[in-house]
Amino acid sequence: MAEARVERRLAAILAADVAGYSRLMGVDEEGTLAALKAYRRELIDPKIGEHRGRIVKTTGDGALVEFASAVDAIRCALEIQRAMAERNAAIPEDRRIEFRIGINVGDIIIDDGDIYGDGVNIAARMEALASPGAICLSDNAYQQIKGKLALDVSDMGEQRLKNIAQPVRVYGVRYETVSARPVLALPDMPSIAVLPFQNMSGDPEQEYFADGMVEDITTGLSRIKWLFVISRNSTFTYKGRAVDVKQVGRELGVRYVLEGSVRKAADRVRITGQLIDTATGAHVWAERYDRKSDDIFALQDEITLSVVGAIEPSLRFAEVERVKRKRSDSLDAYDLVLQAQPDVYTRMPEQSKKALVLLDRALALDPTYALAHGFAAECHHSIFLRGGMREEDRTASIRHAQAAIAHGQDDALALTLAGFVIGLDGHDHAAAFAAFEAALAVSPSSALTYILGSVVLAVGGEAERAIEWGERGLRLSPFDPWRSAAFVAATLGNFHRARYEEAAAAARVLELQPAFRYSRFLAGVDCTPALAAPLGEALRAAGLPE
Repeated sequence: MAEARVERRLAAILAADVAGYSRLMGVDEEGTLAALKAYRRELIDPKIGEHRGRIVKTTGDGALVEFASAVDAIRCALEIQRAMAERNAAIPEDRRIEFRIGINVGDIIIDDGDIYGDGVNIAARMEALASPGAICLSDNAYQQIKGKLALDVSDMGEQRLKNIAQPVRVYGVRYETVSARPVLALPDMPSIAVLPFQNMSGDPEQEYFADGMVEDITTGLSRIKWLFVISRNSTFTYKGRAVDVKQVGRELGVRYVLEGSVRKAADRVRITGQLIDTATGAHVWAERYDRKSDDIFALQDEITLSVVGAIEPSLRFAEVERVKRKRSDSLDAYDLVLQAQPDVYTRMPEQSKKALVLLDRALALDPTYALAHGFAAECHHSIFLRGGMREEDRTASIRHAQAAIAHGQDDALALTLAGFVIGLDGHDHAAAFAAFEAALAVSPSSALTYILGSVVLAVGGEAERAIEWGERGLRLSPFDPWRSAAFVAATLGNFHRARYEEAAAAARVLELQPAFRYSRFLAGVDCTPALAAPLGEALRAAGLPE
């Protein structure tokens, strides 16, 4: 008689238990059991389901879960540990339920729904090595996710594990526990944050393409006047992190989150997106798009229109039309601008020079590309301000800013950068505010327009309006990398009104921004001695450099 064939497969195995379970039961048996059941029902089981895991079995305080993907297993573990840390923050330490989690990838035997073998045993040993609230990975698991997830890991070296013949290298995962970011109230209108899309191409060089998709979708959504849109600069602080959309909603003060992925191969692009209600975690809308890459601009518009339609089905056609954006006819020029953008946003001379090489190539292909001119204007402005105050750099910044305005009446970002440069390097506040107002007409939720406009207002002596614009910009983009400019406006504005304590407080925040030193700012703007003198005295009194 033929021997029955054993069913095997490769899987990612997650083993978890409660640290100090016996002690907790001894202190409060009924309370501990009720809390553990609630955590499983409200948090753990739903997270496992979201990440396509299968609960093999549970014990009194533990669980064994099978995943088809190591990435899914680790994302699930991270979200569970972060959520538990957040809940435990308000609970006395001796009453906290904290999980230890171990993850391994290996061969398993399946028998009547249960799983066995060294793959399972090693996961259990990983769990035993983990500290309360922590995660341990075997080397097999780590190699599967290396380069795919942005994790802070520590190499714990090779470990001898009970009943395992060969030593196993172990990695501990470090992560943020409880967010220190404040909870923001929802605005009085529909609100959305577009999270960074995951690059599924397997090619790090395509990261800029996925980021560019998010940039265009965010820009398109921000054109809808009744929609409150969080800036791309704040949402990208979540890049590479496993996130809880409910937590994102609290931190950014939005009702909806759009997340997705991009896979680009040869001449094809596949984009998936899903819109989630942050209050309930429910999916409002989900879609997958497969297109040829030469149709990428139409695809971006299609995604944006679909999201808007899901939020407000009665949206009029004329309002939908405002979502569309005129872009460069050359995809090559578009790609070059996307690749230059990270260096532009550093606002530092060397990176600005690097970006200008790409921007010059883009403008050679399309001399009317407004955003390329806007980025070039900002690069020359940064080189002028921090690279020697040479007149030729100031002249170049103004030239590109004027070109951005001439060609970019439908591009809020180009108009904003142009207005900032003309207001500071050209000392023409009227022209600057014509550009800012045009940008806000195109994109009412443009955080950068308010942030950079606040600086031009402050330099021009319009203190109250400068503070108002800066605060509004920070509300639209709470974690914006350009936020230092808003604190420049707050410092100058409060000095105009002799509010020295508020000015010093803003200056202290500003001094923490290494890319925007206060002395360099003062050197680059038309600031009168009457303002600079008391400003310097107050900065010295606050213990800060001028």
